[in-house]
Amino acid sequence: MLVLPKGIRHIPGFLDRDRQEALVDEIRKVVAISPLFIPAMPRTGKEMSVRMTNCGSLGWVTDQARGYRYQPTHPVTGEPWQPIPPMLIDIWNEVSGSSLQPEACMINYYDADARMSLHQDRDEREFSAPVVSISLGDACLFRVGGLKREDRTVSFRLESGDAVVIGGDSRLAFHGVDKIYPGTSALLKREGRINLTLRRVNPAN
Repeated sequence: MLVLPKGIRHIPGFLDRDRQEALVDEIRKVVAISPLFIPAMPRTGKEMSVRMTNCGSLGWVTDQARGYRYQPTHPVTGEPWQPIPPMLIDIWNEVSGSSLQPEACMINYYDADARMSLHQDRDEREFSAPVVSISLGDACLFRVGGLKREDRTVSFRLESGDAVVIGGDSRLAFHGVDKIYPGTSALLKREGRINLTLRRVNPAN
């Protein structure tokens, strides 16, 4: 039996097929106005293997010149991000257990070769609210560890419609995506995985 670190919740099949399709439609509307772009690592400028965009009052971006940060505008178009769709707000309210509302939703697209190395979500100023993650499309192998990079990790498969909540004692846990399983879902028009992560960035006023 898989035992996850305290504060990590995996909710298999959280979204049924109808809700998955509806959510993909909402994300397509966002991407049509705030297109996917390729983020780059600070200092080295090395491009990441995922393509991404955001919705919400703030969006997470990174580039060689200014590094990891949240900002209110798309780094390519210069336009404000689109609002978080109400369906995603409803998901947050269902699973987050937080009275705070999300300010950002990161939209990552993984093709068959994309990965996400172990990292912490620590660019926010508010850590009492969790990070809520929704998987759409092809399955992936997700890995999560402890608060130190060298801590023991556990891996499990995420299917389309699964939710993961990263909060509490594990809000700053290292986590990543080691593998995409191409062709395991027919949800998207082409192979690949969309991962949505809802985040609260700032403390309440």
